[in-house]
Amino acid sequence: MLLIGILLLGLAVDLGTKQWSFEHIADTPVVLDRTAIIENANLNPIPPHDSVVLIPGRILNMHLVLNPGAVFGIGAEQRTFFVIFTILAVTACMLAFTLWMSADSRLAHIGLALVLAGALGNLWDRVLYGRVRDFLHMLPDRHLPFGWSWPGGNSELFPWIFNIADVMLLAGMGLLLIHLQLSDRRIAKQNRERVDGES
Repeated sequence: MLLIGILLLGLAVDLGTKQWSFEHIADTPVVLDRTAIIENANLNPIPPHDSVVLIPGRILNMHLVLNPGAVFGIGAEQRTFFVIFTILAVTACMLAFTLWMSADSRLAHIGLALVLAGALGNLWDRVLYGRVRDFLHMLPDRHLPFGWSWPGGNSELFPWIFNIADVMLLAGMGLLLIHLQLSDRRIAKQNRERVDGES
């Protein structure tokens, strides 16, 4: 129940924040025409608009983009691949949950729920709109030192615009890694105790 509850809550927060952002950040609500977007890879229905400061001090702004790739724009214009990959990944996660996770693995349940919510939130966008709605820009107007730039020429410290689903995916994967580390330590401790008990 914990997994299902967090999954549904995370999915609602992701889709709700995307909807709100695309209705309120630009001067006029952004209406997305799925057919036009899919048929024309160069179409950008988002009007020019000023970023909205969410956390002052050049920490976090809100700015609308349609992302044709995966997390942080990786793999642009590979929609079919990402739809298939996401479906396979969600299936694998559910198999892992049913086969290997015990009922008391709360950290693993939370991590898996966040991964699933993030994956399904972005899958929803890819299926419905052909691209993913992104709106969070971390560390805006901060640049790499020494005149450095990322491949492609962008010199911003963090040039990627993302969404809540991306945050949940990364947080969920982090929690799953912590769970695996703790499980390994617990197993190693149990093995040491067993060896000590036998000696």
